[in-house]
Order: sequence, then C-alpha cells, then structure tokens
Amino acid sequence: MYAKKIAVVEELVRRQEAWRGQCLNLIASENVLSRRARAAGGSDFAHRYAEGHPGERYYRGTGYIDEIETQLTAHLKILFGCTHCEVRPVSGTNANEAVFSRFVAPGDVVLVNSTPGGGHISHHRLGSLGKFTRNIVDFPLTPDGYHIDVERTAFLIEAVRPKLIVLGKSLFLFPEPVAELAEVCRRTRTRIVYDAAHVLGLIAGKRFQNPLAEGAWVVTASTHKTFFGSQRGVILSNMDEEEWRRIDRGAFPGSSSNHHLDTLAQLAVSTFEMMDFAEAYAEQTIRNARSLAAALDRLGFDVQGRDFGYTESHQVAVNVKAFGGGETVSRRLEANDIILNMNMLPHEPLRNHDRPEGIRLGVQEMTRFGMREPEMEEIARLIHACIVERQDVKEEVNRFRQRFTAVGYSYDDRVEAPSPAEARSAAARG
Repeated sequence: MYAKKIAVVEELVRRQEAWRGQCLNLIASENVLSRRARAAGGSDFAHRYAEGHPGERYYRGTGYIDEIETQLTAHLKILFGCTHCEVRPVSGTNANEAVFSRFVAPGDVVLVNSTPGGGHISHHRLGSLGKFTRNIVDFPLTPDGYHIDVERTAFLIEAVRPKLIVLGKSLFLFPEPVAELAEVCRRTRTRIVYDAAHVLGLIAGKRFQNPLAEGAWVVTASTHKTFFGSQRGVILSNMDEEEWRRIDRGAFPGSSSNHHLDTLAQLAVSTFEMMDFAEAYAEQTIRNARSLAAALDRLGFDVQGRDFGYTESHQVAVNVKAFGGGETVSRRLEANDIILNMNMLPHEPLRNHDRPEGIRLGVQEMTRFGMREPEMEEIARLIHACIVERQDVKEEVNRFRQRFTAVGYSYDDRVEAPSPAEARSAAARG
C-alpha cells in the first residue's frame, strides 16, 4: 500500500545527492565524509546495540564494535594529547548535556557567550544548560563584539564565582581567552568548559588554540564540522579519575543509551584520515577563509573582524543589512545554489534572531573538495554578482562546482593492506 511512498523517499534522496553535488556549500557547521568513511555506514552495525564500555557491555554480540571503539578512543587521545576521551555522545549538544548534567545544579552561576555574541543554543536557557540552572550570565565583550573582554570577565568571575564558564561559539572567528582566564578560574574554583564543535578539526591540525593545554578543564565537540567525521560528539579531558567517572555516567546512562554504531565506525575511519591529513587540511581551511573574507571586503561587503585579519578559523561573518539582511540574502543565494545561513551579529538585539543582519560562511567543505585561494576569490565574485548585481548565477555556479567533485585529505584512492597483527586479529575473529 505504501510502496509508492517509499519510492518518493528514495527519489528525494537521489535528488538531494544530485543537487548538493552541484552547489557551493558554505554552511559552517557541515562537512562531507570521504567515500571510504561513507561506506562504513549503513552496515549491520546500524541494527545493533552496545550499551556500556568495550568488554563490559550489557548486550552480547559486540566484539567487533568493541574493537573499533577501543581503537577510536585510543587514537583520539593521541590526536588531542589527552588522558580521557568519551566517544559515546551522538552529537555535540549531547556531549554538552553529559557535562552539564553532572556538574551544574539549580542555582549555579554559569558564564557563556550570548546568542548575538556567537554562543550556541545548548549553552543558553532554552537549550541544554537551561535544564540545570537559570543563572546564566553573558560574557562582557570588547567593542568589536568578536572577543571576550578579559579584564571585565575576570572581575565578574571574582565577583560571582561561577560554577562553570563555557567558552566556544557557533559564530567563531577568533580563539577564546582560555589562558588569560585560567588563573582567575583556578582561584575561584571555576571550571572552564570549551565547546570546540566548530574548531575541533583546526585544533587537531594544530592551527588553532589548544584549549586543554591552555587550561580548559574539559572540551566538548561535535565531529562533523572542521573535523570531517560522521555526525557525533566527543568529550576530551585531562581531569582526575574521580571527576571523569562522573562524565562517564553523564554520557551513559545520563544522555545516551545505544550510541549509533554505524556512525561510530565512520568516525573511526575519519579519525584515521585526520591523523594523517589534519595539519594540511586545517592550514588550507584557514587560508581559504581569510582569502574569501578579503575578496568579499574588496568587493564592498561589510566583512566583520577586519581590524583583526577577518578570521582565524574556517568562518567568515558579513553584515548584509544593506542588501535586505541575512534571511533575504541567504534565500537569494540558495536560489542560485550557494548555500549558507543567516546569522545574528554581536551588536544585534536578541529579537532579531529570525531576521538577522548577518550571514555566516564556512569554507571547510569546499576546502575538502580541493578548492584553494583562487577558488575563494571566484566564490566571492559569484556572491557579489548574485547579491549586488542581481544576476542569476546558478548555471555558472554549477559549472564551477563540477570541477571539484573528489573528496581530498582522504585515502579514497588508496587502499593499504592491513598490518600482520591486524590481519591476525581479523582472522582470529573469523
């Protein structure tokens, strides 16, 4: 009876694949999996459960996923130089929930980045943090709006002695003042949580700040933005064992049960790609972001962060109020197969959330498809032609995009034989 409905879904999936393959995707919170990472999804693991830790599961039949999870955790610890790593959260927000649920109690004060200042919804009253406390205070910002005012924040921390401060943003152009606030946080016994969802791949590539080395108590992140893995979450820390056990229980059973085993296998593949390619990828991503920002500035756009070199991440922020605002501009670009999102800017009132003045652009996905600085200048030209000159550039965008179809910074075109030890392990398992 519903076979035709299934066919409709299948056709929509096919059309999505075809359409997005001809678009310029500048959504800052997305990326693409390599062919080999994608192939690790949709396997028998998609049907299975694995509650608990490898070797200590509540279900039987988990031997193979135990091996994958153990390898993944070990290599993430190497990649990020940490003693603890939790891979069971199924999203960055889920990772935040695991931390907040164990260390924030009703009435606790927590300092965060405001929504206009770039803070993520999970840090706010309507998100995950708001489930545990309502005493959420915004960081004071410098006049440019893209940096935390360290002096005023240190005074505020001394005055209110928050339980946590949550650094990291959704609109994330520049590093956060982790080292600058670490000493005052030690004095007040305030823990620093650093949400690295957007910049995890840049941290892995050693091209952004290292929050754990600078004094962060815990790092949470999603794994599908600059870290080009499957859509999951991680928690990283060097905290003591007793505190880590609380995080462990926050992840399971606190905020997850089964943890989507087929995407865990994909994350393992992507992590091994990161081990080899993160530095080159992060370097080119940041170079591309700066190139795009500078090109847009030359073409007359109000690019944010100009006095600070525009950006030190994968993101670019532009005030497009002169062209109708973020919603209008993002919709017109979408009609021309340039995909990005409208975004609030730090000077805006919260009531502007659904019609903000800004747009946010991310270059990480197009970087993975092989684009470099000259292509960023071409993207800026296409955006200018579409928005300022009011041209229909869709066909030109599609032709341009077809030059970049292979996913780079991967082993898609190279299959290495397993080591003798790996072969013996596989053979022993049948």
